[in-house]
Amino acid sequence: MTHPDTRVLYNHDCPVCRAEITHYADYAGREGLAIGFDDLNRVDLGMWGVSADQAARRLHVVHDGQVLSGIPAFIALWRQMPRYRWIARMVALPGIRQAATLVYDHILAPWLYRAHLRRQRQGG
Repeated sequence: MTHPDTRVLYNHDCPVCRAEITHYADYAGREGLAIGFDDLNRVDLGMWGVSADQAARRLHVVHDGQVLSGIPAFIALWRQMPRYRWIARMVALPGIRQAATLVYDHILAPWLYRAHLRRQRQGG
């Protein structure tokens, strides 16, 4: 495979994040898609232009040289995978995009981040 056109930065230590991104990585590998996957705990975050705390708070994707985070990152990732393009189209629709952003930014991402901090405090 050539250099990935799209890269995903995710928290492999988060069980929910790991399960979702592993699924995408397996699919991308089977299909030969030019998508790379970087564990925020094992990559130089300077290449991403984010701190460890920023990286742990939400999904980040680099696509077309632009770093995206949150719902825009998911949409960019899904657009690169034929099986998930319909989800990208749906979530990108006006109204749905705003609702998805509210749910991700104010419920899902904060919940996952707090769980991440708890795991760190407990040493695992």
